[in-house]
Amino acid sequence: MTSSLTINEGKPIRCKAAVCRKAGEALVIEEIQVDPPQAYEVRIKILCTSLCHTDLTFWKLDSGPAARFPRILGHEAVGVVESIGENVDGFKQGDVVLPVFHPQCEDCKDCKSSKSNWCARFADDFLSNTRRYGMASRFKDSTGEDIHHFIFVSSFSEYTVVDIAHLVKISPEIPVDKAALLGCGVSTGVGAAWKVADVEEGSTVAIFGLGAVGLAVAEGARLRGASKIIGVDLNPDKFEIGKRFGITDFVNPALYKEKTISEVVKEMTKGGVDYSFECIGLASLMEEAFNSTRTGSGKTVILGMEKYKLPVSLGSYDLLRGRTICGTLFGGLKPKLDIPILVDRYLKKELNLDGFITHELSFEEINKAFNLSMEGNSIRCVLWMDK
Repeated sequence: MTSSLTINEGKPIRCKAAVCRKAGEALVIEEIQVDPPQAYEVRIKILCTSLCHTDLTFWKLDSGPAARFPRILGHEAVGVVESIGENVDGFKQGDVVLPVFHPQCEDCKDCKSSKSNWCARFADDFLSNTRRYGMASRFKDSTGEDIHHFIFVSSFSEYTVVDIAHLVKISPEIPVDKAALLGCGVSTGVGAAWKVADVEEGSTVAIFGLGAVGLAVAEGARLRGASKIIGVDLNPDKFEIGKRFGITDFVNPALYKEKTISEVVKEMTKGGVDYSFECIGLASLMEEAFNSTRTGSGKTVILGMEKYKLPVSLGSYDLLRGRTICGTLFGGLKPKLDIPILVDRYLKKELNLDGFITHELSFEEINKAFNLSMEGNSIRCVLWMDK
């Protein structure tokens, strides 16, 4: 494999990419040019990629500084190192790698701290194209126009360039489609249960929203030995799916007209759950998640990004009586340290990744994947580059 990868080393590569040219419009499969990696960067041949709801969110975004076109979306993927730039240590041609939107420089105060997974050096910048080079792009279309990157990954392309702060070397033993799930959704959910909430054996849990992230929270809570895992979702089909990941009880908000969901959860648990997780991104659900927790010790973890940037209203007396609430990005995981642990848990048949992938398509069918996700018919759709 390495010998075949060296052909274009140091040269631009022409390949196919799914380009988003306008908000909400179908992606266009185009031939693009991918420049060689610069210092601290790696060029990757993508093997497969999956569609995350965050891709849909930014695909629809038609205003504000984060709405940029043309752009290559995608941030859950696995690839092989094709070539490396200067000052790159720990990676070589042929390595199987996982690009991750959340950075870990390994050198700043926060990266060296065990208190959080923030990266003081890089994590505050979500708007640049390339991590150390600002708006400089490694992508060009057939006319020579720059194409914007997406959260430092841009995996909807046969080749992409990623900064080493966003790159994790993984075991080649894990199937690449399962590994791709660890680039965002599954890691976020499992990490939130393990790292942020630190769910313990015998505890009770409520999960608001049973998409990939919510189901991954359930999987993390199951592995920690939670005694009751309540899934809250409007789609009744999610209960059968959720059982595979340890969900023991299901609440469909549409069936409760006279009670709030937090009241229902409190009745089910005789006072409230030990941990609640909001995985949708609605202020009203964040408040319900908080109100569903136990007085004195309940903890709420916010994983969903509020769609309308609305404030969250919490009772000050409830906070005074011991409940806590916090947010998390990437489930509190430090990518370079924790993703290999998740891979190892999967290889030991402890971590269940088998139920997340509901569809597999060729890369050229990417717009079908978008439609499946928008219709609510897909948890994760894997797109194969070579099919």
